[in-house]
Amino acid sequence: MTGDFTWGGADLDLGAYLARIGMEGPVRPDVETLRAVHRGHVAAFPFENLEILLGRPVLLDVKSLQDKMVAQRRGGYCYEQNLLFAAVLERIGFSFTGIGARIRMGSEKLRPVTHMALKAEAGGEQWLCDVGFGGEGLLEPLPFLDGAQAQQGGWTFGIEREREGVQVLRSLHPEGWFDLYAFGPEERVPVDYAVMNHYISTHPHSPFVSRVVVQQTEPGIRRSLVGSMLVTARPDGPEEQREVRAAELVRLLAREFRIELGEADAALLGRVQSSGT
Repeated sequence: MTGDFTWGGADLDLGAYLARIGMEGPVRPDVETLRAVHRGHVAAFPFENLEILLGRPVLLDVKSLQDKMVAQRRGGYCYEQNLLFAAVLERIGFSFTGIGARIRMGSEKLRPVTHMALKAEAGGEQWLCDVGFGGEGLLEPLPFLDGAQAQQGGWTFGIEREREGVQVLRSLHPEGWFDLYAFGPEERVPVDYAVMNHYISTHPHSPFVSRVVVQQTEPGIRRSLVGSMLVTARPDGPEEQREVRAAELVRLLAREFRIELGEADAALLGRVQSSGT
C-alpha cells in the first residue's frame, strides 16, 4: 500500500475493525459513513484505563491498538480511541486534523491540554469527531460551527466560541449548559499525543493512575464506574448510584461494559481495587 499514512492507516485491518463495530457494506469518505463509523465505534468500545492499573504502558501504535481493542475486544481512553479512529478515517480517505483540548467538566480551573479529538471534513462541512471522551461524550460527529447544537440519543450538545481562538464543547444539563472541554485552532499530530499520553498515564496527579475509570455512552443511557462508584444516568431521570465491591468488579465489567479479562488480569485488578477501597 502506498501513500502518506501519517496516522497509521496503512497498518489498519479495516475489515476486522468494521466487523468489531458491526458495520457491513462499503464505506466512503462521506457524511453518512462518518456518522455510522463514529456511532458504531462509541457503541462498541468502552472508555477504560485498566492498562495503567495493571501496570502496563499505554501503547498508541495502530497494531497495538488493533490487538487490544479489536482482537481482544477491549476499550481504551481518549488517545487510544481517537488514534484508532483516526487510522480508520485515514484508511477510508477522509481529510481531518487532530486537535487538543483542555478538560473542564464544569470547572473554571485552567487545566493543561490533555484531551484528543478530531476535526474531519465531509460533505463540504467540518465536523467535530470524538469517540474517546467517555461518560458525557458525543455519540455522532457534531458540526464544527459556533452555535451548532444537536441532540444525540437523548443528549444535547453544542459548540460555542468563548473568545477568539477558543471554542467550547458543551452538554445541556437540567440546570443549563455544562462545559465539557475547550479547544483552540492548533493542529495536532500523533507525536503530540504521545507526549500527552505519557503525562496522563504516569503523573501522580492524573485522574487515571490510581482508580478504575470505565464508562460507556449509549442512546438513552450512560454508565460510569469511577473508583468504586457506579453511576447510571438517563436524559429524562435522576442518576442512580451504587457502591461496587472489589469482589464483584470483574463480573460487573463483563456485564455492564462487555470487558472480559483473563484470569491473571482479573486477579491483579481485584487486588488493585481492594487496596484502593
